[in-house]
Amino acid sequence: MAKRIDVSGLSAYYGSVRAIEDISLTVEPRTVTAFIGPSGCGKSTVLRTLNRMHEVIPGTRVEGKVLLDDVDLYGPGIDPVAVRRTVGMVFQRPNPFPTMSIYENVAAGLRLNGVRGKSDLDGVVEHSLRGANLWNEVKDRLNKPGMGLSGGQQQRLCIARAIAVSPEVLLMDEPCSALDPISTLAIEDLIAQLKSEYTIVIVTHNMQQAARVSDRTAFFNIAGTGEPGKLIEIDETPRIFANPSQRATEDYITGRFG
Repeated sequence: MAKRIDVSGLSAYYGSVRAIEDISLTVEPRTVTAFIGPSGCGKSTVLRTLNRMHEVIPGTRVEGKVLLDDVDLYGPGIDPVAVRRTVGMVFQRPNPFPTMSIYENVAAGLRLNGVRGKSDLDGVVEHSLRGANLWNEVKDRLNKPGMGLSGGQQQRLCIARAIAVSPEVLLMDEPCSALDPISTLAIEDLIAQLKSEYTIVIVTHNMQQAARVSDRTAFFNIAGTGEPGKLIEIDETPRIFANPSQRATEDYITGRFG
């Protein structure tokens, strides 16, 4: 079941450097929220705090709260690995497991979760590949290497792998930046379909993409060199692009900044 995200007073640090400061926002279930802003403004850091992926970098810490429905993901006794099963992530570049077949790429997370029965695995693999709009393209070569697919197919394979473990939230960090226009359109169509089942947050440098795929858009910015990233505003996407409330947002969208 898709879940709501509530972020309040969130700051994240890499060592002594504060990357983002006092971020508060809400992401509603079964919607797509886009994070936009100039390079270095912290949008990817915010995304990675939503499933504690930033913690894989030594010396990181956060202040504030990230609630999934009413569960604090940074509360005592919360297992980061369990968080990452609930809040799946798709990265900037397609990253299929290089030594695994298409089938095993999708099944990998299920096996880690203790699913062993072949019929169970077969069913979820097919369901996930269908969910990623990839089944018809790969059903006759499931035992071939995942790395043998095109870039766009590899990214959809990574999405299938993410949804196979039944997450409630999908995070996507510039999922189309390494893809050609046709593959990008396929991913955008897929995002539109997936939002009926998942809460989706996407980081993108492509403002046209944000306008096409998202229901709400958050604009992040930095005040100056060495300053932490801050949330400038978040609103319905048409309003952000047509009538933003902050001058900095308008300057960025119209190309006068960043």
